[in-house]
Amino acid sequence: MNLGLIGCGKMGRALLEGILSKKIVSAEQVTVFDTYPASMHSLVDDLKVNAASDNQQVIEASDAVLLCVKPQGFIEMLESLDGHPDRLLISIAAGIRIANIEIASKQQHRIIRVMPNTPALVGKGASAFALGSKATEADAETARQLLGAVGYVTEVSEDLLDPVTALSGSGPAYIFAMIESMVAAAEDLGLDNKTALDLATHTVAGAAELILQTGDSPTLLRENVTSPNGTTFAALESLKANHFDQVIHDALKAACDRSIELGK
Repeated sequence: MNLGLIGCGKMGRALLEGILSKKIVSAEQVTVFDTYPASMHSLVDDLKVNAASDNQQVIEASDAVLLCVKPQGFIEMLESLDGHPDRLLISIAAGIRIANIEIASKQQHRIIRVMPNTPALVGKGASAFALGSKATEADAETARQLLGAVGYVTEVSEDLLDPVTALSGSGPAYIFAMIESMVAAAEDLGLDNKTALDLATHTVAGAAELILQTGDSPTLLRENVTSPNGTTFAALESLKANHFDQVIHDALKAACDRSIELGK
């Protein structure tokens, strides 16, 4: 498979580095382009992939193309493509619906729409994808391979990409905010910033890893660590009294509603 990349920013680089490290394709099979020459040449120099002179050259050289362009210029980029139909285009542009991608690309290509997240930058991403009207099961398997190179991946229907955006797309920011709050509280209780940050970060990472490795539900793991009338019990009762579940629910709904709005 010859692979193209249009958009050589952080997410495009992360995806390509993961794909090359897993040897899904070789550097010689990759062609990239970015309207910012410095971004493209940095990627070319570091990864030894091929540089294109424009978007069209990427399409001509590739069987599948990762579209890692910001939503603001995305449709214009698609409309500039012509000829060489029936490529697989994999879009990570937030809020751009499959129907709009298909229309802008003149119904020439097979489309997959993806919602990744920023931990892909360190190979720990969580991505969901949806198939366009012309995409095949073989295309879905290609998406699983490419996205799986930087973390977890699952397939959903497109109508579920808005809640996916709210959960995993925006989710890292919620965790960062929680860590910020934990660190600030720990500093108020006497810990220095570095110690508090190190402990909080490793605690969050360890708790997530415990779910992944044991397969136990978060409910069971929470119950296992909560002794009656102990310290954890006291903290959880405080969260409950302050409507923690509702706060999280409202945050995800706000993100989901905004995602729907942006897609209109």
